[in-house]
Amino acid sequence: MSASPQEKAATGLGPALVDWMAGAVDGKIVSYDRRPGGGRREAWFVDAETADGTRLELFLRYDRGKGDESFTLHDEARFFLALQDTPVPVPRIHAVHPVEQAILAERVPGQTWFSQLRDEDQRVRVAAEFMGILAALHAIDPRRVDPAAADADLRDLVNAEIDRWEALYRTSPSPADPLVDLGLAWVRANVPGASGPVVIVQGDTGPGNFLYEDGRVTAVLDWELAHLGDPHDDLAWVTLRAVQEPFTHIPDRLADYAAASGRTLDLDRIRYYRVLAELRILILAHRGAAHPDPLGEVGNGLVYTTLHRRLFVEALADATGTPLESPAPLEASPGANDRFYDAAIAQIKEIIVPRSADPFVVLRSKGLARILKYLRESERLADAKGRAELDDLESVLGSRPDSVAAGRARLSEALRAGTVPLPTALPVLHRWVLREVQVCLPAMGRLADRHYDPLS
Repeated sequence: MSASPQEKAATGLGPALVDWMAGAVDGKIVSYDRRPGGGRREAWFVDAETADGTRLELFLRYDRGKGDESFTLHDEARFFLALQDTPVPVPRIHAVHPVEQAILAERVPGQTWFSQLRDEDQRVRVAAEFMGILAALHAIDPRRVDPAAADADLRDLVNAEIDRWEALYRTSPSPADPLVDLGLAWVRANVPGASGPVVIVQGDTGPGNFLYEDGRVTAVLDWELAHLGDPHDDLAWVTLRAVQEPFTHIPDRLADYAAASGRTLDLDRIRYYRVLAELRILILAHRGAAHPDPLGEVGNGLVYTTLHRRLFVEALADATGTPLESPAPLEASPGANDRFYDAAIAQIKEIIVPRSADPFVVLRSKGLARILKYLRESERLADAKGRAELDDLESVLGSRPDSVAAGRARLSEALRAGTVPLPTALPVLHRWVLREVQVCLPAMGRLADRHYDPLS
């Protein structure tokens, strides 16, 4: 089945891509529907029918190439293919497009969001099973992905990973971010001394990136940040994602992994990789700001970027033992456009969302409401926030900059040069991110109060 111009406009899939999917399964495509979620990549449910009438339920993961080209679906496909027929449940891959960034896989049954699982016994059972699967992943020979893995030193791999992410940051046209500059300096200076083991690391692993059904894990998804590295890297990601999707008692889950893997865990290494994981998120957001996609999940991206800027500071403070104090809240001034923001937010909530049957439209409508809430609060707090940031910059730089942007640039340069030490910079940056949280607070909902669970 080829899509008409009208269908292409409605669905966003061109006829050539639809024909490729049909050829991949030697059948015809009956329907295709874009689904909510998928992060930076589009998620599509595709139904196909073979010549003998067999119905196939498929899943298309698709990237139009508008975003970052450093983590491609072709790279992700290497890991999916390497893990076929292993103890790690991943979807069966039907085809990887030779030119387009597209993967066509079987559609695995299951739910994504762990928070929707209410039964506590099932929550613990699914979470424990996932940790066992993570241990099984780390037991798979990394040479399935890279034949040179047998000779790799873990410290070299970690340094190469830092090099990769620093290059992504330095080549971005966005203005320098003092948070990222501080983080890069710290992770490079504090690489753990262990030379192994070297394992396949999923990256961005944990609740929200696996499927479950009937109390069992059905598939592990999202391998775009996969690489070879330290198993503690994945454990750090689990604790990070557990802030977004609470994942039962974290010390118990770490104990599940230790029992399944036979490894003694180093909590300080988890703390280190938690900083590195958050740093990756900040760099992706930094690059994304230089190439914004107005049709992307802008509202969700705004909320999660704000959350992870705060979590980055908290993770770095935890890893370094730096004490932090919260600043006094900013005092808001009434905004000239408050009534228009309020009207738009109310109409999205009371009219547009209740009358929308398409879950994708509902998701994006809620995202628009988050943007409007942020803009309203940003306008009300702009003056107070600007004054407070200039005060902070003056305290750490020794002179008052002409503008916040100029001061941030000077601070980034000082952090790269090492002339402002971490104990001086981190409390200032903590105050900054808490003010950012205050601006974004009406849009953040429950996420505003989420923090890392204790590791022990």
